Amino acid sequence: MLVKCKKSVTNYFKENIGIIIALAAMCVFLIVFPTTRNTFLTSKNVLNILRQNASNLFLATGMTMVIILGGIDLSVGSVIALSGCVAAGCVEFLGLPEIVGFAAAILVGGIVGVFNGTVISKTDIPPFIVTLASMNIAKGIALVYTQGAPIRCMTDAFKFPGAGYVGSIPTPVILMLIIFIIAALIINRTKLGRHIYAVGGNAQAAKFSGINVEKVKFRVYAYTGLMAGIAGVVVASRLYSGQPTAGDGAEMDAIAAVVVGGTSMSGGSGKIGGTLIGVLIIGVLNNGLNLMGVDSNWQYIVKGMVILMAVYVDFIRNKKAA
Repeated sequence: MLVKCKKSVTNYFKENIGIIIALAAMCVFLIVFPTTRNTFLTSKNVLNILRQNASNLFLATGMTMVIILGGIDLSVGSVIALSGCVAAGCVEFLGLPEIVGFAAAILVGGIVGVFNGTVISKTDIPPFIVTLASMNIAKGIALVYTQGAPIRCMTDAFKFPGAGYVGSIPTPVILMLIIFIIAALIINRTKLGRHIYAVGGNAQAAKFSGINVEKVKFRVYAYTGLMAGIAGVVVASRLYSGQPTAGDGAEMDAIAAVVVGGTSMSGGSGKIGGTLIGVLIIGVLNNGLNLMGVDSNWQYIVKGMVILMAVYVDFIRNKKAA
């Protein structure tokens, strides 16, 4: 058992050596850079990076499955906003217990995921168009529901998932670990995981081999919606409010993490372990740029260049494989 575990760890490092080196190089640079060397490698800042990027990991686990499947989901950012507003509204407007508000928020994310999965699996409409439509619908509902204003919620129970601690560890970090393990088991140890790779590699061949392609697509998009709902709860909890603009751009960070982590945009290949490193790279990049005092407008340019480089590397890898 110990030998098998060591072999798995060794394979993990071999498969992700490039992005591991990239992450290490970024960390070394921030450790020695004059304006960040005294602040980057503190326990407070490291936990802050993990806390702030927990929601991105939730989205990225679902997005990894979607992209391996050969699809895309642009709605997750708007689902964060909508589910967060629902959670806060249930507590503040309806007087419901926080756990009920959280459950309602996750359910809303699941409903959006079910909608995406149903339309994508039952029609030939491209996932880009379907999720673009649901992105706007969810964002519109959040704005109408809140009238464009945040819904404040300051109870201790509401703050716990996003801003609380279990001992000295932030709650989102613990949730991050749990979600990662669940996603890794789904991808690597279940029939659904094998079917996701098969459908992403060649949907027609998968169908001829007896795989229910429609069911696989439906389940993947439903799962991604649930992950967006959970991310919405954590973000709203961390901000002490449901905000209709909370998830703006979150889908781009999730896609960036997945692509940087080595998942191919053409579908059929990718690893959830690589996605974890991709999330850390995006998190360290955002944190480092903030600590260096880089203007937020320039940060968009830097992240865009990182995404372009990752996609280009994927293009070169696919070209060599072909």
